Amino acid sequence: MKKALITIITILVFFAAFVAKTLYDAGLFKNIQPHYEGACIQVSGLPGPEDLTIHPRTGIVFISSDDRRAALAGAPVQGGIYALDLTEKGSAPRKISAGFDKEFHPHGISLYLDGDGKTFLFAINHTKTGQFVEIFEYIGDALIHRKSIGHPLMFSPNDLVAVGVNSFYVTNDHGFSSPGLRTVEDFLQLKRSYVLYYDGKDMSIAAKGFGYANGINVSADGKNLYLAATVNRSIAVFTRDAASGLLSPSYDIGLGTGPDNIELDAAGALYVACHPKMLDFLAHAKDKGKSSPSQILKLTVRNKGDHIIEEIYLNDGKQISASSVAAPFKGGFLVGQVFDDHILICRGEK
Repeated sequence: MKKALITIITILVFFAAFVAKTLYDAGLFKNIQPHYEGACIQVSGLPGPEDLTIHPRTGIVFISSDDRRAALAGAPVQGGIYALDLTEKGSAPRKISAGFDKEFHPHGISLYLDGDGKTFLFAINHTKTGQFVEIFEYIGDALIHRKSIGHPLMFSPNDLVAVGVNSFYVTNDHGFSSPGLRTVEDFLQLKRSYVLYYDGKDMSIAAKGFGYANGINVSADGKNLYLAATVNRSIAVFTRDAASGLLSPSYDIGLGTGPDNIELDAAGALYVACHPKMLDFLAHAKDKGKSSPSQILKLTVRNKGDHIIEEIYLNDGKQISASSVAAPFKGGFLVGQVFDDHILICRGEK
């Protein structure tokens, strides 16, 4: 009887420790002190602007928009890609994917500029019939659809980065395909998600063993790949062989917060949108009346163990909830979010 009691107590202690760690990792005990040294304005009319990226030559912002609350309620509406001209004061977003007449619920997006000056936009598309990467060419202020790519391995795509006209890396944010097992995967912080590589002909697993593989990007020279692992609360850095697409793990950068998408500035610094309180994010997903803090980190990465992490923006969720992406431009950055209907243009960063 005594031995059984000790066993029960031991199990309870381990369970309590696990729950406490889970709550700590989710940011339950964090104190949010909002700060930003510049000023931000809202640009509305964009339901669920989860991802965005800026054309490095023109200043045009490409925005992935989808009403995710409608989708969660079982009544999805057609999403789209919007463009916003940062060089025009007071410019309004305009839909540029109207010519795509198939079901469209865009998620992560990525731009690719080829050697001939052509611009291609890659977009993850969640549809009733499957998960796809749509490849568009941007011509005359419109997106012209070129190709749809699907694969059995890609059943839970989140973000992607294009590395060629027909090649890309894409994150599969869960290792399990069933909703119930995905919940178990998240709660137990299982490292089952992975990165896929499409070489223009076939798709294969390029790296695996992550807790919710999320945002992904590459350095300007294509030699390094950066992966946001939300549950791991870290950025995984890989060296990349451009010829084969093979990834070699290099090192991890611990953030102590849940990273989402990754964008890079002209100097190569990473701008990472984060969810500092994951339980608040889950509450916000269920109820638009509940806000979720938004956090933007700037990472200057040199070598293993040689990096600088700056928290350049933190808000309690009242200005923008559940920040999912921060795209830098000269003098500031833009912020997108998962559910609500606006982005931020923030200027005046030091």
